[in-house]
Amino acid sequence: MSERESMPYDVVIVGAGPAGLSAAIRLKQAAAAKEADISVCVLEKGSEVGAHILSGAVIDPKSLDELLPDWREDGCPLAEVPVTDNQHWILTKGKQFSMPHFVTPGFMHNKGTYTGSLGNLCRWLAGKAEELGVEIFPGFAAAEVLFNEDGSVKGVATGDMGVARDGTHKPDYTPGLELHAKYTFFSEGVRGHLSKGLIRQFALDQDSEPQVYGLGIKELWDIDPELHVPGRVIHTQGWPLSETGSNGGGWIYHQANGQVSLGFVTWLNYSNPYLSPFHEMQRWKTHPQIAALLKGAKRVSYGARAISDGGLQAIPKLVFPGGALIGDSAGFLNVPRIKGTHTAMKSGMMAAEAAVEAVLSQRQHDELAAYPAAFEQSWVKKELSIVRNVLPLVEKFGDLIGSGLAGINMWLESFGIKMPFTMKHHPDHKSLWRKDMVRKIDYPKPDGVLTFDRLSSVFISNTNHEEDQPVHLTLKDPNIPVEYDLPMYDEPAQRYCPAGVYEIVGEEEGNPKFVINAQNCVHCKTCDIKDPTQNINWVVPEGGGGPNYPNM
Repeated sequence: MSERESMPYDVVIVGAGPAGLSAAIRLKQAAAAKEADISVCVLEKGSEVGAHILSGAVIDPKSLDELLPDWREDGCPLAEVPVTDNQHWILTKGKQFSMPHFVTPGFMHNKGTYTGSLGNLCRWLAGKAEELGVEIFPGFAAAEVLFNEDGSVKGVATGDMGVARDGTHKPDYTPGLELHAKYTFFSEGVRGHLSKGLIRQFALDQDSEPQVYGLGIKELWDIDPELHVPGRVIHTQGWPLSETGSNGGGWIYHQANGQVSLGFVTWLNYSNPYLSPFHEMQRWKTHPQIAALLKGAKRVSYGARAISDGGLQAIPKLVFPGGALIGDSAGFLNVPRIKGTHTAMKSGMMAAEAAVEAVLSQRQHDELAAYPAAFEQSWVKKELSIVRNVLPLVEKFGDLIGSGLAGINMWLESFGIKMPFTMKHHPDHKSLWRKDMVRKIDYPKPDGVLTFDRLSSVFISNTNHEEDQPVHLTLKDPNIPVEYDLPMYDEPAQRYCPAGVYEIVGEEEGNPKFVINAQNCVHCKTCDIKDPTQNINWVVPEGGGGPNYPNM
């Protein structure tokens, strides 16, 4: 018999990101509109709501307007900085060229958007949810999916607390808690480990393309007030990734309080195993235009997170018996706009409306067919359909020609001229070439002023894990890193991880060992995505562990 206690709810939501919190609020709103009440619980693995939230972020308020129309007058921190200036730069090693506005469709111009901290927006949304009676439990990681005898999802169980690395129980051991629900929403963000298992178990991706990803690395800087222009938004493409034949780009967002959000995305379809997304981001900051902005500035925060780049064709089936995928657990990012908050929020709202109807009709544990039906008719699908071929075109034809073709495609689609095809994706973990087929990349040493190393960066992410706990970065076969990945790819985990979690030691002595520094992990999920043999499996650590982003 299980020693875990259980708590029943109508709906349990895993993850207090924008999708999960929007779903929670809409559940309460929709039930109240029918003069009913339903019980809603949100689990959040971070130490507080927003602790693990990272985004650029420039946010389209479309969903927020639908969910809480008075948000601008109601103390929402997002209202502080509307976007006032939108620029797109094409970079070469030493020069910068601005792309004219007329080249891109109007939806790319950021009119009516806002820039700020997505973490702070989630903290505000959590307060609104709690005012409506939603129960939110930060510091509790959903570690296991529970099933009914008929195979439908029954709920989730939180991880045990106080378990030592060797599996024994420490004096403060506390067993996990079971949360049973009529419907469970999985809003874990990109590559959530429970969502990944559910997609596999219910074959939710059998009719979709493989999801593909980018790694976003972000820093916050306090800059010279004379150089700060609140509301200025800049996106870049080209250098330095153009030198390696890879794709991605950067962002520079002038936000509140004299801060600039500075970030760089590397698409994880790159082929050179010596490429390091972290070091590409550091190199990007040395461009004269960016270095000038950061003269005399101070870096105050750091973080990293994978993003879902697959678009419409990579969205899996959204429902299964007893539950649904919402937000980045399904992947609703609009890649060329670099925006997914509004689409994620809307997905949670659509799922919530379907669940309210089901619960009030005395149904439970079936498929919420009304949710995917609503998605098919929504502005979310229309928006993602317009840009569905953008990433594949750039991937296939390269940054210059591919971007031109993507621009033409977006213009035609925005005028209602729908392309008669949808391009395919290829899994990121299959893209690496052998180390003997590529040029080794030697990155310059950091100067500690403009560029930095990974360990000092992790330090300012406030990342912390209880040291004596089971390693949450698990290996299916512990021999593969040294016996296969090292001779084949020079063990690329040493370079694709933006937190210095993985290293090979003892190689010079002829006794190489693969070391996992799990306490450095910032929960970006890159290892789970890019590992060429899919040998690394990311699972949740003890609740409350990981980064603690204050303003990201």
